[in-house]
Amino acid sequence: MIFIVVKFPTKPQHTDGFLDRAKEFTEATRAEEGNIFFEWAKSVEDENTFVLTEAFQDGAAGAHVNSDHFKTFVGWAPDVVSATPSIISVADVPGDGWGEMGEISPR
Repeated sequence: MIFIVVKFPTKPQHTDGFLDRAKEFTEATRAEEGNIFFEWAKSVEDENTFVLTEAFQDGAAGAHVNSDHFKTFVGWAPDVVSATPSIISVADVPGDGWGEMGEISPR
């Protein structure tokens, strides 16, 4: 599995509409063969930062970055980010998605 986390700092005037603007990109990516998950969250430390957590089956990320929807996203994203996004990308992660945390379970 390829596991990726990206922080997208947005210009304040674009923060409120960012997820709506990224909706088509998000839906198309989730529909890609080999996509395991693709989830947006808003930082609790910076109201103008979104955190994208994504995973692909090994080898599937190449098709993602070459897709039309990815190219469209990276075409407009520079206009709304306030800095270059930060990324962590790790290949060959064991597993095929989310697992259960062993230390906490509901009582």
